Amino acid sequence: MTKKSPFSRLLSKLPGKRSNARQNPDEDDSKPSLPELKLIFFIVDWHRANVISDVFDEENVRFHFISKGRGTARSEVLDLLGIGADDKAVVMCLEQAVLVPVLLKEVRKKLKNNGPGAGIAFTVPLSAINDPILLIFKQSIHKNEKIAEALGQGQKGEGGKMAGESTVKQNIITNDLIISIVNQGYSDELMNTAREAGATGGTVINARGQAHEGAVKFFGVSVQDEKELILILTSREKKTSIMRALCETHGLNTKAQGIVFSLPVDNVMGLSFE
Repeated sequence: MTKKSPFSRLLSKLPGKRSNARQNPDEDDSKPSLPELKLIFFIVDWHRANVISDVFDEENVRFHFISKGRGTARSEVLDLLGIGADDKAVVMCLEQAVLVPVLLKEVRKKLKNNGPGAGIAFTVPLSAINDPILLIFKQSIHKNEKIAEALGQGQKGEGGKMAGESTVKQNIITNDLIISIVNQGYSDELMNTAREAGATGGTVINARGQAHEGAVKFFGVSVQDEKELILILTSREKKTSIMRALCETHGLNTKAQGIVFSLPVDNVMGLSFE
């Protein structure tokens, strides 16, 4: 029998959309299956970050991370998305797909009195995660599925569709998250290019860059420590044109030394009640 490497024992692939199909008919149904996990992003005004944290405490969310950023959206989309030019909180958490609609609904309830522009939320599917973290979610997979079913949130493993929440689109990839990493001071220029290509706005997070010496020599660039990470949520049909414009204008061969990539987004929801 082939012995697994230490790395393989610490990393597990997560199931895709068809994860509920039984691969082995003789498999014991009493054993916990692999949960489908999502990375949920919340982008809200900085002073509302505590509202998100309170919901996480009430819903026993195990892992969440908060970063401070700034919005770049033009005034005409502030009321719609809540990602304007003020200080923003970018809150990320891991959760089972089946509980995503529950969590989003509770956040909207808490933000009900915050008026238009409360923020935006979206989810990104995960393909793999280290085993110790996965084990924590496996221990409560059946319990979480029962909670979601009791609340009428959908079927196992898919998260379902929230009743009355037509703004939430489950498991249909119609949006993408474009992530750009540029040298500090170039985020405004990058956003101007992105808007000309069809983007409506984004959120900037300060970061610190590090690169292996070999990569630096290969690309022929010097790595500046201070970086800016720009998150741009866009529709799938606009993604290619935006990314192409960013690469041509702010790529590695420019002073911005930009790196651009995208992730699929399978749920998008405004956090405001109207």
